[in-house]
Amino acid sequence: YDFVLWLLGVVFSCFFREIRPRGAFRLPRNPKQPIIFVGAPHANQFVDPIVLMGQVQNELHRRVSFLIALKSFKRKWIGRIAKCAMAIPVSRAQDNLTTASGKIFIDLDEFQEGNYRIFGKNTVFSKECVLKGLISLPNSLGSAEIEKIISDTELILRKDFKYANSKNAETAKEILVNGTTFKTAAKIDQSQVYAKVFQHLSKGNCLGIFPEGGSHDRPDLLPLKAGVAIMALGAMANDSNCKVKIVPCGMNYFHPNKFRSRAIVEFGSPIDIPEELVEMYRNPTTSKEAVKELLEIVKNGLKSVTVTCPDFETLVCVQAARRLYANNFSSRLSLELIIEMNRRLVKGYTHFISKDPRLNVLKNKILKYNDLLKIYNIPDHEVENCKPRLKIFTFLLLILNFTRVLILLLFCIPGFLLFSPVFIATKRISNKKSKEALAASTVKIKAIDVVATWKILVSMGFAPLLYFFYSIVGTSLLFYHNIINRSLLEVSIVFWSIFIFNVVITYSALIIGDRGMDYFKSLRPLWLILLNESKILELKQMRKELSLEITEIVNDLGPQLYPDFNLLEYQRKINDKKKRKKRQIDEQEEEEAKTQKAKLRRQARKSK
Repeated sequence: YDFVLWLLGVVFSCFFREIRPRGAFRLPRNPKQPIIFVGAPHANQFVDPIVLMGQVQNELHRRVSFLIALKSFKRKWIGRIAKCAMAIPVSRAQDNLTTASGKIFIDLDEFQEGNYRIFGKNTVFSKECVLKGLISLPNSLGSAEIEKIISDTELILRKDFKYANSKNAETAKEILVNGTTFKTAAKIDQSQVYAKVFQHLSKGNCLGIFPEGGSHDRPDLLPLKAGVAIMALGAMANDSNCKVKIVPCGMNYFHPNKFRSRAIVEFGSPIDIPEELVEMYRNPTTSKEAVKELLEIVKNGLKSVTVTCPDFETLVCVQAARRLYANNFSSRLSLELIIEMNRRLVKGYTHFISKDPRLNVLKNKILKYNDLLKIYNIPDHEVENCKPRLKIFTFLLLILNFTRVLILLLFCIPGFLLFSPVFIATKRISNKKSKEALAASTVKIKAIDVVATWKILVSMGFAPLLYFFYSIVGTSLLFYHNIINRSLLEVSIVFWSIFIFNVVITYSALIIGDRGMDYFKSLRPLWLILLNESKILELKQMRKELSLEITEIVNDLGPQLYPDFNLLEYQRKINDKKKRKKRQIDEQEEEEAKTQKAKLRRQARKSK
């Protein structure tokens, strides 16, 4: 477990620029305390549990066993890693779907709440469907639970089909009216899994779970599954000495699918499960109510550590507002405070959007500004950095940055060429897996939640093979040209020296590339200023006006929602700190100048 986690940590440190914890002081420090770590949003498939396990290991030095889908557990390499990480496999009904006979259709006028009736043609519902089982539409358009089987050609659903979006809903209704093929799966008996989890927790171990179920790339949380509440209550009901704590964990990523992105794992306040809920769970008549209440508590805990939006448009507006507030005030904040600022902006936006008409006007202006950024293909921070200057200075800066890019590129080329087969393989395979995941899901939007996982998995498998290949070729060439002898020791030393050299070269290219990319991104804005300075200055003026408007509205509405609203105070402290530092530097320089003058006077007297 520890070796696998260390190895994956090294790999993740290459993929991510930074992974940082927040709120780790809240974690229970008792080494025998049974804890369930509940993570959300599940936005990065197999990457999420490894990131969370690593942070728990760093902070508590404890091992966490995560629940994993049996389908994933059976995969060759993922299964091996999961076994080493002490994962617990769980069967899911959607993984056992099989094509059923005939076609199903609905009467659209009567298909409504309380009467979700399905009709079949050439179907055998009594044999191929089971009560509380799953019925699924083709192309993962939607799925639903079976409540009652009336005959081979008629059944009733417990609820309407679950659709990923309105487009899927329209398509599903259309094919259901005309008749469509379908798949079914039996209800899964999870009693063995629960028994294993209860035993695991009663021993004082840690458990990890993502209660949304599968990973997704939606801006808001999916409905939580009841499993986490059943596991916590069941463990305490089975063993009165087992006092389970639930720790909500927010998985916050900046571009989760991109190379060299950043991540923050935020730990919320541990949830103590009331004994009243445990007693309710022991009673069969109130057990469902107890599960529902605890699930609501867990949901509120997760919302306190995650940044969730009702849609991507809201997310875009909130991110822009955070950047533009007080002229990019957030750039002077730590990652932890940026996450907190995002969360407060989301809450403020959703709270006041229907109450304050200024927000709708501001939203349209922000979206228009973002559209212009896309047209010019220029990031917001580059607009901020654009300064009116003589064209000759802009031209010289362009040449300087272009020269820097070329110099850094020369250092990066060897490592890039050596690692290019890995880049190509990861790009193609991750895109392929993303398309497959999107086709098989009813909740994913673009399926970017699987991209990072497959980029890392392919790199872990392919990169060592590539380094071995380079080492074999290099050693063979040296041997062929009689540069090295036939001595096994000498051959081994040369082989591993070439291997390590390749690793160092590619890693150095990674570090240098980060710096070079910053210079490369500055070239386009400088070029645009040379070609059409007025357009860029208009964009800058538009940004300035937006910044003033956002700052005014946030300062007006912020204190109404948050009594401890202190961004302006925090900004004042930062400015005061900078002024004090500048005064300190000036005083030091003045003192140094006086010292130098005194030394010169002493030297002059001695020379006389």
